[in-house]
Amino acid sequence: MPTVCLHPLRGWIVVALLGVSMAIGCSTTTHQVAAPASPAVMSGGFPVPRELSKVILPTYRIEPPDVLMIEAIHVVPRPPYRLRTLDVLALHVEGTPADTPLSGPFSVEPGGLIKLGTTYGSVKVAGLTVEEAQRAIDAHLRNYLREPRVSASLADVAGKQQIAGEHLVGPDGNVTLGSYGSVMVVGLTVAEAKAAIEHHLSMFLELPEVSVDVFGYNSKVYYVLTQGAGTGDQLYRFPVTGNETVLDAISQINGLTQVSSKKIWIARPSQNCEQVQILPVSWNSITAQASANTNYQILPGDRVFIAEDRMVAFDNSLAKITAPLERIMGFVLLGTGTTTRLSGNVLRGGGNQGNTF
Repeated sequence: MPTVCLHPLRGWIVVALLGVSMAIGCSTTTHQVAAPASPAVMSGGFPVPRELSKVILPTYRIEPPDVLMIEAIHVVPRPPYRLRTLDVLALHVEGTPADTPLSGPFSVEPGGLIKLGTTYGSVKVAGLTVEEAQRAIDAHLRNYLREPRVSASLADVAGKQQIAGEHLVGPDGNVTLGSYGSVMVVGLTVAEAKAAIEHHLSMFLELPEVSVDVFGYNSKVYYVLTQGAGTGDQLYRFPVTGNETVLDAISQINGLTQVSSKKIWIARPSQNCEQVQILPVSWNSITAQASANTNYQILPGDRVFIAEDRMVAFDNSLAKITAPLERIMGFVLLGTGTTTRLSGNVLRGGGNQGNTF
């Protein structure tokens, strides 16, 4: 079988392409984001909080998309209150037979009816005050009893269900309280939000009292960014609970990847864009040596940046450039080999036609 050889000119072209690809690969990988040195002090001259010297975060201020948990402690409608669907009346009726008593809570069902059981039927009370409902029930029961004595009181208000529960702070900064409208809470503390909600509800209720807490801390977050060594960077977003350190942040992404280097830093923004603080992290110190010096406390808005491994990045960059050339050479070799196999004796029927078996 004849030997396949590349033309000398083609060989020089291949060598030249490889040289150019290596030069491009080096220029690509050497262009790295460097972590500039920065003294580990805050803008006010105070030391940066670390693992063993953490600080308490400022009073939490509500922003979208936080979730508030509101509990209705005292919800009494302003008089005169007229009953509506899902309100609950507490009834106690005297003068009923012992085997068919009539006492307990009764809900106003859709249609405005309150069902008194199979024995006493139903009464429509929607739109009536509690006193009017009591007289209507008394008049209805006289069709079944001689001298019923009815006592009625408002046990629960349907609007209470609209107030209590989890409430998402909308993009406009409001929380919606059902038929009671919405309240602006953006930028407020929990105590200020409680006062604002109670003030709003006082237009509908008599001396309202609610309990407010933050159920979902969604607006204060930090980010972990990992360079992908030419294969795409990864970005992770986590809520701030007030106690995280660099180790906690990296544990959220299950540690460093195969393409990550040990060059890590925190980019901490400030209101003045020209005073962004860079805090270099020593990975070996905070892990193998258990040093808290660079295991900084994570604050809202922090970016924990994990740089890529330069050798891996160089290898990936080189692979991107040489991959098309490798495919071309593979096709050339495959085509040349196929042509060689189909030429000469093979096309003439082979060289063993005279052999006998």
